[in-house]
Amino acid sequence: MDLIFLGPPGSGKGTQAKWIVDGFGIPQVSTGDIIRAAIREGTELGQEFKSYTDAGKLVPDELVNRMVADRLSRDDCKPGFLLDGFPRTVVQAEALDALLAEMSRALDHVLLLEVADIVLLERITGRRSDPETGRVFHIKFDPPPPELAERVIQRSDDTAEVLNKRLEEYHAKTAPLVPYYEGKGLLRRIEGAKGTPEEIRDRIFAVLEA
Repeated sequence: MDLIFLGPPGSGKGTQAKWIVDGFGIPQVSTGDIIRAAIREGTELGQEFKSYTDAGKLVPDELVNRMVADRLSRDDCKPGFLLDGFPRTVVQAEALDALLAEMSRALDHVLLLEVADIVLLERITGRRSDPETGRVFHIKFDPPPPELAERVIQRSDDTAEVLNKRLEEYHAKTAPLVPYYEGKGLLRRIEGAKGTPEEIRDRIFAVLEA
């Protein structure tokens, strides 16, 4: 099963992706993970990518596309894959279509985890972390016990300012993928704001198992 997972930052994709890859026995293919692994392994593509980042230059789509192509050609992707973080733009989506056609493959579903911006703001800005244990709480949904209340902290990237910048980028660059894949009949909208993580998982699995 060949899948793409879309959703705004803070929508819960990370939690749901783990259930999907475990349930269907397919790897989660994240561009961030691909890039870090390529740099760590010192591959030709990794060195090329590092030359751009070290120079503070924008990495061209062509290089990102090649890295994704290399990753999808590996044996563990033969049963399928869950793409997370790619494509980010319609141009990248078109490149992916061409790549999959060359591989005689096609996408089965494009999952969109829908959560309104105002809900994301409440989720993210309410998070608090215990610096000693790493445990994450939420001041409204899962408050820390009184004895930890003074110890927990808000991470620097859990602020409204940071989230709003990430959401602006998402709406400008990634949101256009929604009509793109909807036009192809591949988009599956998943309500991601109501219910427990397990209930959201069940909605996703109902779509994938249909």
